[in-house]
Amino acid sequence: MRATEVPGLRPGVVFTHDRVRGGDALLFPEGVLLLNETAADVVRLCDGVRTVQEIAADLGRDYDDVPVSAVVDLLDDLVGRRLVTAGGRGVLAGPAAQPVAVTPPDPVPVGMLAELTYRCPLQCFYCSNPVQTAGYRDELSPAQWLGVLDQAAALGVLQLHLSGGEPLLRRDLVDLVAHAGALGLYTNLITSGIPLAEGRMEALAEAGLSHVQLSVQDSDPASARHIAGLDAIERKRAAAARVRACGLPLTVNVVLHALNADRVLDIAAQAVALGASRLELAHTQFYGWGLRNRAALMPGAAQVERAAAQAVEVRRRWGDTLEIVYVQPDLHTRTPKPCMQGWGSRQLVVAPNGDVLPCLAAAQLPGMTVENVTTRSLADIWYRSTSFNRFRGTHWMPEPCQSCAMRDIDLGGCRCQAYQLTGDPAATDPVCSLSPDHDTIVDILAGTGPVPPLQPRRFP
Repeated sequence: MRATEVPGLRPGVVFTHDRVRGGDALLFPEGVLLLNETAADVVRLCDGVRTVQEIAADLGRDYDDVPVSAVVDLLDDLVGRRLVTAGGRGVLAGPAAQPVAVTPPDPVPVGMLAELTYRCPLQCFYCSNPVQTAGYRDELSPAQWLGVLDQAAALGVLQLHLSGGEPLLRRDLVDLVAHAGALGLYTNLITSGIPLAEGRMEALAEAGLSHVQLSVQDSDPASARHIAGLDAIERKRAAAARVRACGLPLTVNVVLHALNADRVLDIAAQAVALGASRLELAHTQFYGWGLRNRAALMPGAAQVERAAAQAVEVRRRWGDTLEIVYVQPDLHTRTPKPCMQGWGSRQLVVAPNGDVLPCLAAAQLPGMTVENVTTRSLADIWYRSTSFNRFRGTHWMPEPCQSCAMRDIDLGGCRCQAYQLTGDPAATDPVCSLSPDHDTIVDILAGTGPVPPLQPRRFP
């Protein structure tokens, strides 16, 4: 960024004071960046009026010898993260953050996935919702969800992901968004766009919704209809148009699998046509219905290579204007990813009935004591429950994880995946090439067994 340019925040980025940690942060779609004092002071001056040179001069009043180059370096880093841009929106910032009276114990959660309901009009084969949903029909009441949001904000949560099923089916959704906004939470609506009643998106935007993530099943109409169980493309186009008309940032989210992974380029073109500012291409995580349909959804090695090559081409064509997130398929890599950025480390999940989990699929694990927010506080569950402490940190790890240089990076991989493939949730994730169970991955990818017919997601 040049010294004469005027920096500001990109659409969908919010500068906020973190009352729990006593610092400042940038909140954005699917992410949080906690700022140190110097970085916060720079961002606070990105008001849409000052140039970079003027920001450096103003900082010089509080800091000795602040060169323009240092400000440029920091802003360039934020530009590279797609948080700041020349000519962006000015920061609406209050006074500098004050330290908290009592430092909260580590770890402090950053995000909460609120699965408001498992009801959904779609029947996607890859859905990660539980196959058995009878225990989730008794959903939290509007008042109970408001209390959960209060507890989450007090605990340190900064980002709220409103998901399901289909969260639009909750009649209290606007009230939940308004309450979350009043608490200073960044609200991310994860939706199929169906059903979206007239005026609903406008009401959500007015209530303070921060971002919309719209699921798209495929670029091919027949395939999209087959995956979703209904013809939804036109309704998704209408939903995307309403999101844009409200001035909200839009992410198009596509789950990749054997039925659509050959059309990454076409899917990206569709996202551009829908007006998305961000495209998330994530290969299927095999939980719930996805696990039940794994044999039919699993792409072959050649198909994964083609998808990855197309993702590179997508970045070449649209990377200047469209943020592209490509998540590789777990089972085709040799290095596992940390579960939820670390079990009980940064994220928590609240199910429709109030069950609180370290990840969305953790209820399947044997010996898991599932706590519920109606009988125990969110803070007590986060810090003191057996479930959240079971795989927190690295002390629980077996070999070869315990001696591995990657243990603080991948944190042993996915506990649910380890259980599904080995029967032991404490085992090294078999995705890892060092796992003694890595051959189970090889057998699955070989795909030598019969492929059962796909089973559509149901909510009986």
